Amino acid sequence: MKNDLSGKRVAIVVANGFEQIEMTDPREALDEAGAETDLVSIEDGEVKGWEHTEWGETFDVEVPIDDADPDDYDALLLPGGVMSPDRLRRDERVLAFVRAFFEAGKPVAAICHGPWTLIDAGVVEGRRVTSYPSIRKDLENAGAEWVDEQVVVDQGLVTSRKPDDLPAFDAKMIEEFAEGRHAGQREKSGATAE
Repeated sequence: MKNDLSGKRVAIVVANGFEQIEMTDPREALDEAGAETDLVSIEDGEVKGWEHTEWGETFDVEVPIDDADPDDYDALLLPGGVMSPDRLRRDERVLAFVRAFFEAGKPVAAICHGPWTLIDAGVVEGRRVTSYPSIRKDLENAGAEWVDEQVVVDQGLVTSRKPDDLPAFDAKMIEEFAEGRHAGQREKSGATAE
């Protein structure tokens, strides 16, 4: 099957304050496609979601960032929300983890404010992306070409703007993750120069 993710393992990296639906909806799509998913976090034990304007549910951290090995995963998902990406982008362990996916040419999906972490990982220069509009300038200043589209795919990198885009985001994420490694991901990322 074209979009069968059986045997693939996906890391979902979050900190407290991730937009809950941007984790739970794609994770459900990944699970339905046969992938094994792990919630990876800088938090100890549990991580708390954010639902629009208030705290959401609490989720178990399955793999602490200190124990997370990018070689164990086939793909990476970065949900949005404001608080989570803002914390992740300042954590060198997370940035090294993210860079490793680009260096290996593995597919990555980021939605809403999720691309903030990609900026600090140094992997967006020369890439065509979208995001929540408020971080457009951040992405452009980091050398990305920002476009206002519900989902953008650039050599294994999938980005979307907001929760309304989740159906399109999930579909493209599954497709790119099923395709596996993308040579262009490694070549375009700039990650190898880090």
